[in-house]
Amino acid sequence: MLNQQTFLTKAASAVPGEFGVKILLLVRQLAHWSELPEGLKCTYFSPQHKAVAAQLRDWMLSAGLETTIDPVGNVIGRYESDNLAAKTLVVGSHYDTVANAGQYDGRLGILTALVIAEYLRREKLRLPFHLEIIGFSEEEGVRFGAPYIGSSAIAGRFNESDLARRDASGVSLAAVLKQEGVDLAAIQKLARRPESFRGYLEVHIEQGPVLLQNNLPLGVVTSIAGSVRFRVTIHGIAGHAGTVPMSLRRDAVAAGAEIVLDVERRCASDAKLVGTVGQFSVPHGLINVIPGCCELSLDVRSIDDTVRDGAIADILAAIQKIANRRQVTATVKEIARHDAVPCAPQMQSALAQAIARVGIETIFLPSGAGHDAEMFAGITDIGMLFVRCGNGGVSHSPLETVTAKDADVAARVLLDVLVNLH
Repeated sequence: MLNQQTFLTKAASAVPGEFGVKILLLVRQLAHWSELPEGLKCTYFSPQHKAVAAQLRDWMLSAGLETTIDPVGNVIGRYESDNLAAKTLVVGSHYDTVANAGQYDGRLGILTALVIAEYLRREKLRLPFHLEIIGFSEEEGVRFGAPYIGSSAIAGRFNESDLARRDASGVSLAAVLKQEGVDLAAIQKLARRPESFRGYLEVHIEQGPVLLQNNLPLGVVTSIAGSVRFRVTIHGIAGHAGTVPMSLRRDAVAAGAEIVLDVERRCASDAKLVGTVGQFSVPHGLINVIPGCCELSLDVRSIDDTVRDGAIADILAAIQKIANRRQVTATVKEIARHDAVPCAPQMQSALAQAIARVGIETIFLPSGAGHDAEMFAGITDIGMLFVRCGNGGVSHSPLETVTAKDADVAARVLLDVLVNLH
């Protein structure tokens, strides 16, 4: 067995870019499985989703890890410590995607951890804790509007009410899981005992421009923003586009448009806030009909829950005010809520020290996006490492990019953390 310093010296002298080149190669291979003929889409328990899980399993097995795919689709590769009574450090991220996605969101973290676990095993270095690489099955919530299915199950935080959620075809999550032979009891059995964890780490593309603007490949995440999501339905009165005077209209879309602008105005008033209407639809809309109904989504986020909730209260009040003035009705339903969570100081320090040891300036920044790491906050120490996102910081888009050089230094920092963490 190599001692830590000898091992890290050996790792540092490995072929430059070796880890990064392999990570990007694997990322591109996973992108072959998509529900879209052009672009990338991989949603929960689709045939493509299952194919990606099978590929991750095969790669983990080839890396010498004890590997399973659990009932909800998490792919788990385990590298055991010599101390069988040791706790488990989880390094994970998700392999599902949004529609028309980038290749690196989620998957970069899984594959970075995988190549490092493979290197540890090849060099016969055991850690003082068990290491588990987990590819979580569902983080985005695209198919059922229920994010974090995989990570919430492992963390013992699965929301039973999510089983009733339905996809665009009207099929419930419960029905999909039943077809796979999975019931609530099977999901609940996946929950780990909090005392079994040593911690949770996640490597993730930044999904923003901060690292790019600072010309830095990596950053240490301080906290993950809290988010609340709503579905807003507005009912007015449909009418002929040519015969109803403007002053007599009860136009649902006009009310919806005003709501969108109010969300923008309110959330632009505080640098800690962001607010987004990402979906806006007009059921049965026609070019020559005044819209009688419209539906829109609302997503409000902040690293400060008090600031976020204050903005939400103002927005909800504005929605009712707009509805009353325009003589339409507005129904608002909360569909998801996640409070802001801090990353553990110890994990931030471990990441910062590892970054310093590879000779890079350390920057600390919050995450405005949600991550599987949220599910483990309050259960164990969590830490996140951001990797620079190219193309202006664009993410959740085919334009999303990461360089092999940045992926390589992220892998070396992760390796350093694993070897030095106790």
